[in-house]
Amino acid sequence: MIKTFLQGGSEVTRAEISDWLKKDEDPDQVNLYDKQLAAFLNGFIVGRRGKKEGVEMTAEKRLNNNQIFRKLRIALNLKDTDIINVLDKAGYKIGKTELSAFFRKPDHKHFRLCKDQVLRNFIYGLQDTFRPHG
Repeated sequence: MIKTFLQGGSEVTRAEISDWLKKDEDPDQVNLYDKQLAAFLNGFIVGRRGKKEGVEMTAEKRLNNNQIFRKLRIALNLKDTDIINVLDKAGYKIGKTELSAFFRKPDHKHFRLCKDQVLRNFIYGLQDTFRPHG
């Protein structure tokens, strides 16, 4: 994880990561800020896909669910059908048209905000896809 943050342009310590990963009930748990998450996701993209020539990735100060979803999609090189299958594993049904609305530019007339429920189910589906239970 330290390497992933570095690839995203952010230096972090093992202690910081440990505090971020603690359960919510733990008094030592520390929240991860948007800029830190953006650096991690950018590093995840670079680690999985390589650095894009001539493009400097900078960590956004604010992230929304659409941006997080897009970064995960890019890093994991997922097509629409892959995402629909991942969401299906989590028990969440979505159509191609509804899904494509999340990846449009915010000023596009068919753009739609990605709600927490969609992103949460996508992450659950990713867990099931990449780390299935025994």
